[in-house]
Amino acid sequence: MIIYNVTTKVATDTHSAWLQWMREEQIPAILSTGLFSDYRMCRLLEQDDADGPTYVIQFFTSSLEHYQTFQAVQAKALRQRGYDLFGDRFVAFHTVMEVI
Repeated sequence: MIIYNVTTKVATDTHSAWLQWMREEQIPAILSTGLFSDYRMCRLLEQDDADGPTYVIQFFTSSLEHYQTFQAVQAKALRQRGYDLFGDRFVAFHTVMEVI
């Protein structure tokens, strides 16, 4: 199993709208690609939230090829939606992990 991990720090003034968008639009759009079977969303605890909360969203897929297809075909447009809506009010980084 491959986990596509997205860690995002969201500005306090944007937090509620971003969270709603993730739950109602972005996560369903990513899952609708058919390349991921499930996801998990967590809020990091014991973090400095002065500038806003930090979230981790993990998308699960059965193969590295599915993840690579997502990156090659859909990822750029889906990421751009976030920048179009929220500009510089968040910062995200991505990692890929293999369950062993």
